[in-house]
Amino acid sequence: MAVRDTWNRALVYFGLAEDPEYRYDDYDGHEPDTLAEDHVPSPRRSRGNSGSNVRRLRREEPPADEIDDIFAEDDAPRRRRANIRPVSDGGADVQVHFVTPRNFNDAQEVADRFKRNVPVILNLQSTGTDLSKRLIDFSSGLTYAMDGGMQKIADKTFMLTPANVEVSAEEKARLVEKGFFNQS
Repeated sequence: MAVRDTWNRALVYFGLAEDPEYRYDDYDGHEPDTLAEDHVPSPRRSRGNSGSNVRRLRREEPPADEIDDIFAEDDAPRRRRANIRPVSDGGADVQVHFVTPRNFNDAQEVADRFKRNVPVILNLQSTGTDLSKRLIDFSSGLTYAMDGGMQKIADKTFMLTPANVEVSAEEKARLVEKGFFNQS
């Protein structure tokens, strides 16, 4: 008898049989015997969504100049490049931020700076192998999610560049002087 009960419960679970304990007869309301001919079901309601607390948010359409059109003329990339902010040594509004992490909690500092469109140099030279791997995984996910870039600039040293930010030649020369930027 136990095998039969287990089998019936499995069939009910997968929707292949009705649960004998679940009664539909408890409903006291009045239901019409037939649907009115002019009744049209609501297009918003779907089978699995009747009492859902989830709603779809409206997507904002990107401006026309940000749409990537494969048939567009060659001048489209130049238009997009006009939005790029250069980072230079001479009094610019953004400086490259250096981080030498001691533990994984320092990843939050990297993410906070990166989200504020500040290029970050992640120096992992004095960091252990396991922590380095975790921070590289975190940083690559961060740059991918924020449409940025990640570049190895020296041994165990990486530069994270946010979208629409370009490190100028002067800043790269300053990094070479400090021994951070590998030009090879």
